[in-house]
Amino acid sequence: MRSLNVLDQPLAPCSHKPRTGWLRDGCCNTDERDRGSHTVCAHLTQEFLEHLQERGNDLITPQPAYGFPGLKPGDQWCVVASSWLDAYRAGKACPVVLESTHRAALALIPLEALMAHAMGAEA
Repeated sequence: MRSLNVLDQPLAPCSHKPRTGWLRDGCCNTDERDRGSHTVCAHLTQEFLEHLQERGNDLITPQPAYGFPGLKPGDQWCVVASSWLDAYRAGKACPVVLESTHRAALALIPLEALMAHAMGAEA
């Protein structure tokens, strides 16, 4: 069964370069092992990346030992739903791609908050 996005449509890929997702399949798919719920397809901004870094989640610095290239503004990445919500509450949320955001994100984030930061055709 295909995963659904927050719009109740089939989940679209988020990013293959860099390859993202809890399952590293390019999509914000999730499973029972994904305690962080890496379900929000974020279009990263410098402000958002710095916000995460300040809170101990450094997505900027490359980690070659783990095959992690480090991220920059303009990249798309499946981020933890609670991290995006924290940035939203702090006024530092980045745009999201609704077509690529897994519906599981709605367990934490109101659809209205995601829609207010939507980019692309769904905006």
